[in-house]
Amino acid sequence: MNLKYGKEDEAFREEVRAFLRDKLPHDVARRTKTGMHPPNEDDRRWWNRVLFEKGWSAPLWPKEYGGPGWTHLQAHIFEYECRMAGAPELRWQGLRLIGPVLYTFGTPEQKARYLPAILKGDEMWAQGFSEPGAGSDLASLKTSAVLDGDHYVINGQKLWTTEGHYSEQGFFLVRTDNTGKSQRGISMIVFPMDTPGVTVRQIPMINGEGSTCEVFLDNVRVPRENLIGAVNAGWDQAKFLLSNERTSSAEIYKAFSDLARIRHIAEHELKNGRPIIQDPVFARKLAELEIDVNALEWSVLRVLCEAPSNYPIAANASVLKVRGSELQQRLTELAVEALGQRSLRMYRRDEAYAPPAVNPLWPDYTPGVATDLLYLRACTIFGGAKEVQKNIIAKLAFGL
Repeated sequence: MNLKYGKEDEAFREEVRAFLRDKLPHDVARRTKTGMHPPNEDDRRWWNRVLFEKGWSAPLWPKEYGGPGWTHLQAHIFEYECRMAGAPELRWQGLRLIGPVLYTFGTPEQKARYLPAILKGDEMWAQGFSEPGAGSDLASLKTSAVLDGDHYVINGQKLWTTEGHYSEQGFFLVRTDNTGKSQRGISMIVFPMDTPGVTVRQIPMINGEGSTCEVFLDNVRVPRENLIGAVNAGWDQAKFLLSNERTSSAEIYKAFSDLARIRHIAEHELKNGRPIIQDPVFARKLAELEIDVNALEWSVLRVLCEAPSNYPIAANASVLKVRGSELQQRLTELAVEALGQRSLRMYRRDEAYAPPAVNPLWPDYTPGVATDLLYLRACTIFGGAKEVQKNIIAKLAFGL
């Protein structure tokens, strides 16, 4: 694996930067950098359309399905530059999760129906995996789908459905067989979130927002052709999807953006009359995080470039998920430490997005710092809890 950027890579980086300078307005970048959860939905949908018109909305999709045909290194450069510039992060659920499942396992009719709308950002997707009795242990899920003529009738409850209240479509794991091994009786099915019998309710979070939802499914009738792949094959599709998610869950681009924000805050906030960045203890903490983020980036690139490994891809992806989520929490803690007591102020969404007032007590880098810290207390749980990831690593990598 050669990780040195060549002339073509650097030229590509300049092309991305020029595009961002031309297309990304300052006010959109400013709202994105506040770190509010969830991000501004209007900004994300608008930016999705801008990228689609450029042919860049799905960096890692195959070209035959609308991807740009980039190498993994080019996609990495693109994601890094977008995040550092403050471009809205596009919704994962369609572009990174169900999209690859659809073009890998879906029928020609399903690909034609759903993939163009995902690429354009016309339809946003919700993920219905976790349940009250089956968080990261998906084999225990109870939501049932019973065949009735040409329709499945679905009953159950899903939990921690991120941004379900913004979504037009949903992909759900359901139980289609109660006999035999529990993993073999699961299927994946898709349907619109406004289907009769679907109720979405936001869950208040500690950061004051409601970015996750619970979804109630009461006799929801879904056409049989909405099943993805073969019946009872949902476990394999879920593993495929979660491997993609856990690679993304390293959140390497956010980590670099957070480092830049922390450094900016520490250069302007004072301690004993000097910028905090000059405090040896703080500087050591920041340096340690920079080293750890750079090490994580190399690990991400090794997976993206399919470098030789002694361990299965699923184990490597779980390592990235664990390490990335722990780093996210450390980064938000250091941002709060740099900001000091001003981090105690909780901003409403309209306050955080308002143009910055000229007030030295509340500079433009203060909104969202506390929100980011509080929200990301959950990042070692969502997307597959840290304890579950460690069990996967122990089993797949070490045969324990």
